[in-house]
Amino acid sequence: MPVLNKPRVYLETYGCQMNFADSELVAAILEENLAEMTSDIAKADVILVNTCAIREHASQRVMQQLHRYQQQKLQRPEVVIGVLGCMSSHLKEEISQERPWVDLVVGPDSYRQLPQLITARRAELPTSVVTGLDRYETYEQIFPRRDAGVNAWVTITRGCDNFCSYCVVPFARGRERSRPLSAIQAEMEQVVREGFREVTLLGQNVNSWREGDNRFPELLEAVTQVAGIERIRFISPHPRDFSQRLLEVIRDIPQVMNHIHLPLQSGSDPVLERMNRGYTASGFIELAQRARATVSELAISTDIIVGFCGESEADFEATLALVREVEFDSAFTFKYSERSGTIAAREYEDDVPAVIKGARLDQLMELQNGITRRRNSACIGREFAVMAEGPSRKLATEWMGRTGCNRIVVFPFQAGLLPGRVLPVRIEELSGFTLRGNVTQK
Repeated sequence: MPVLNKPRVYLETYGCQMNFADSELVAAILEENLAEMTSDIAKADVILVNTCAIREHASQRVMQQLHRYQQQKLQRPEVVIGVLGCMSSHLKEEISQERPWVDLVVGPDSYRQLPQLITARRAELPTSVVTGLDRYETYEQIFPRRDAGVNAWVTITRGCDNFCSYCVVPFARGRERSRPLSAIQAEMEQVVREGFREVTLLGQNVNSWREGDNRFPELLEAVTQVAGIERIRFISPHPRDFSQRLLEVIRDIPQVMNHIHLPLQSGSDPVLERMNRGYTASGFIELAQRARATVSELAISTDIIVGFCGESEADFEATLALVREVEFDSAFTFKYSERSGTIAAREYEDDVPAVIKGARLDQLMELQNGITRRRNSACIGREFAVMAEGPSRKLATEWMGRTGCNRIVVFPFQAGLLPGRVLPVRIEELSGFTLRGNVTQK
């Protein structure tokens, strides 16, 4: 058996915030077991990719990256290649059969086993496929390894019980389970010690968290008592589980930011029913209106899918009408892509032509972009509390940060400025979708 050095691990991540939070968890597990993380793929003994299977585009990008990793394998046959995350659960047979040079296929509930699996494979033992789901795994007592920054992701639920017909998450990540409040509070205390001042609570349906008689509003009240946390955000809540009590907590607790991401998916009742979303278009509109009436200066963002199975022109027009009525501050918009194994793939035909999906997406984006610009323009001349995050992408003399309602603001750098500081910024202009302003003297 070969003598093994301390492995250097290169980890690349695709997908949603849950995946990035999971990668921080993986890094912590590996470093605790004497691995060393590296950002240089050429120096890595182990190459891992944490994957997303939610949309076709993300899966295609991962497959392209696997070809890049194959080149590393050809040059250095001893390198261990591993696929983690949703794709490992959803497409394990395809990965194993069509990419035999992949050494490890590990699902989201099996990350504790990674050190042993890596050691075994480096000792030239057989390829491992470990994708079983664990109803009780919440990775308690593991503090993720985070790079320096302003915002820390803190996962409060894992898995999903909703079974939206287009979604693979319940099959890839398993049934929903909530982390204990004590573990969440302990992790938040840890992120304060690490220098973070903002926390984003994560869950596939974050507002379905529960422990005994406590629900998500009580969780928010509890975690705001952690000293040192200045801002708390959360994603993604399910509209069906969004209570008036939760809106009142957002209104009444200053640390909870006045922005909610509220996934719509469609404005058509027949489409929402086929999607198994559990609400109607009118119910969604009522929730959005009640949210803005309860929480002052509230920003609402959303997700919308066009071209879902059976979507007619009338269905799409209903979505446009809802977008006009609600006036989302921003939206993530997508063309429907069928995912194998989902309810929709089994029960419905993906019958909207690609060219129509593309045209509808363009029309929706044009509408939403106009609304976003108009709502952002209304900020000009006003002052906002902006948490500085770091240098802007374009100029080192400028920094960027976010308002409480999650709008990006660019402003001139000031000597001594550090990430995490909250500054009063007066908005002077709108550049594209970005607000530009100046720090006011107070």
